[in-house]
Amino acid sequence: MTGRPGELWTQPRRQAEACRHRRRAGSRVGDRLQPVSRVRTEMSELLLEVEGLDASYGSAQALEGVSFALGTEAVAVIGRNGMGKTTLCNAVMGIQPPNARGSIRFRGIELLGKPSYKIAGTGIAYVPQGRRLFQSLTTDEHLKMIRTPRSGRWNSEAVYDLFPRLAERKKVSATQLSGGEQQMLAIGRALLTNPDLLIMDEPSEGLAPTIVEQVIATCQSLVAEGMAILLVEQNLGVATEVAPRQLVMVAGRIAAETTAEALMTDPEAQRRYLGVEPLAASH
Repeated sequence: MTGRPGELWTQPRRQAEACRHRRRAGSRVGDRLQPVSRVRTEMSELLLEVEGLDASYGSAQALEGVSFALGTEAVAVIGRNGMGKTTLCNAVMGIQPPNARGSIRFRGIELLGKPSYKIAGTGIAYVPQGRRLFQSLTTDEHLKMIRTPRSGRWNSEAVYDLFPRLAERKKVSATQLSGGEQQMLAIGRALLTNPDLLIMDEPSEGLAPTIVEQVIATCQSLVAEGMAILLVEQNLGVATEVAPRQLVMVAGRIAAETTAEALMTDPEAQRRYLGVEPLAASH
C-alpha cells in the first residue's frame, strides 16, 4: 500500500469534522444505564421497528424478546461475543439459518418471512462481519455486479469519489486488497443499493487504529447526509463516536438503552457489559 494511512479516506474524514458535535448532542440519561423503557429518543422519521423478536438455531435460543425502534439516525448495538448481535443482523436481513418469530417492520412493511433480496429492495443494505468479498472478482467487478431498482446518488463513480484509494485499485483482486481497502469496498458495495438504512456488523474488526478512525468518519459523514445506520460493534470507542444511542445486548436480549455520553462516563457498565477497562470520555 502506498501513501499514508490517514490519506486513504480523506473525503469522509473532512465531512465528519462538520458533524462531530452530533455524538455530544444527545441528552444525558444519567450516570447509570437505564432500562430500555426509560429512554426516549426523538426521531424525525420512524424507519425500523423490531418488536418481540425471538430467534433460534434449532433448539438454541439466540434472541429473546428483542424490541427497539430506529429513525433517521445512528444507533449502535454493543455487547460481548456470543450475545446475539450478528443473529439480529441476519434476522433483519432475512439471512438463514436463524428461525425468527415476532415482527420486523421497515417503513411499516413487515419484513419477517421475506427473502433477503426483497428486504434489500426495500432500502436496507448490509455490510457483514468479515466483509464477505468474492476472491475471484476485482474491485471494479464487485461494484459493477450490483443491480438495484432504487435510484439515488450512489453509483460506482460516487463510491470512487468517496474512496479514492479504490479508484487506484480497480483491477486488483479483492484478496490482494489491504484490510482497510476491503472494508472500503464492502461499504461501497452496500451503498450502491442506495439504501435508507445501512446495517454494519463489526466494521472495525481487524483494522489498524488509523483506518478505524476513517471508518468512524465515513459513518459520521453518511449520517450527516441523512442515512440511518444500525451499527453492531464490540469496539466501544467506535460505537460511541458514531451513534448517540446505544443498545446493550446481553444473552440475546436488549438489556439496556443509553446514550454514548452516559456509557462513556459509566466505568462499571463498561466492565459489566463489555468486559473492558473504562475508556476516558472525550469532550
